[in-house]
Amino acid sequence: MRTTLTSERASFFARIALGHVTREYPNKPDHVLSGADDARTPADLHPVFYGSYDWHSCVHGYWMLAYLLRRFPGNPEATEIRQLFDTSFLPHKVAAECAYLAEPTARGFKRPYGWAWLLKLAEELTLHEDRRWSDALAPLAEVFAQRFRDFLPLAIYPVRVGTHFNTAFGLRMAADYASATNDMELEALLYETAQRWYRDDVDCPAWGEPSGDDFQSSALIEAECMRRLLPSEVFLPWFARFLPDIRHRQPNTLFRPAVVSDRTDGKIAHLDGLNLSRAWCWRSLASALPRDNTIRTLADEAAECHLAVALPHLAGDYMGEHWLATFAVLALEA
Repeated sequence: MRTTLTSERASFFARIALGHVTREYPNKPDHVLSGADDARTPADLHPVFYGSYDWHSCVHGYWMLAYLLRRFPGNPEATEIRQLFDTSFLPHKVAAECAYLAEPTARGFKRPYGWAWLLKLAEELTLHEDRRWSDALAPLAEVFAQRFRDFLPLAIYPVRVGTHFNTAFGLRMAADYASATNDMELEALLYETAQRWYRDDVDCPAWGEPSGDDFQSSALIEAECMRRLLPSEVFLPWFARFLPDIRHRQPNTLFRPAVVSDRTDGKIAHLDGLNLSRAWCWRSLASALPRDNTIRTLADEAAECHLAVALPHLAGDYMGEHWLATFAVLALEA
């Protein structure tokens, strides 16, 4: 039986996020000090995204709330989410976030993971009937869209790790924003970059997965990136070359959920996220395959297996609680 995003699950996830997107501490800032005056609080540095332990988790916590609000507008948390957005997505607060990024020391701030999530949030807000939030966030979204435009031509090599620096994840999420805003120039750049980086990849071994602090599968997120950006007639032959033995459940490591030994350790807790992000990728990849394709069945089964292991552990310790539900939503709604 396929695990789905129910109204009850959506309420649970929303309550988790509402408990941390405005929780300022503990906080792990990604902030360069050029002088004593730069020693400032998270809320002073980032008037919108100061919670959730770190900036990027706060951004995708807001994305999840926006998504759940649109998906389940009648849920009990809807009023609180709207009130939060009304006080958060204000032009002067967004302008302060933009001003932070204008500093020379912030050139690489949250690249590419935070960039991707901010654009994903911006995409989601464009789908809401109330456009005030989208309009307010638009200047910040444009800053990050421009960062992709400036950075990708300079990036000769992709980054293939299973953490925040993975470039396939960045391309894949930015593609949704480019489509939603009809930014054909950005969309073309994302496509050309994906082709340049990944077109010739064949027989992916995936023997290095998982590393001890992965929350993404470098193999599956690359495949998901290509699924999102390539036409079906181009993607399917590429996928057959990239994972040629998948019908035989090889590489087997992609089918085995990661074991999490200590959920109070932030790095080890990443592995719960790996199980969720693998489920997201497996389901998305399955959707690109014909219904009678045996790989589609294997992919759906792998997704269910990973979800069963991860879903019971979304809350309980803040090291996972401040971010895991977002990836659960991605997986359940893929």
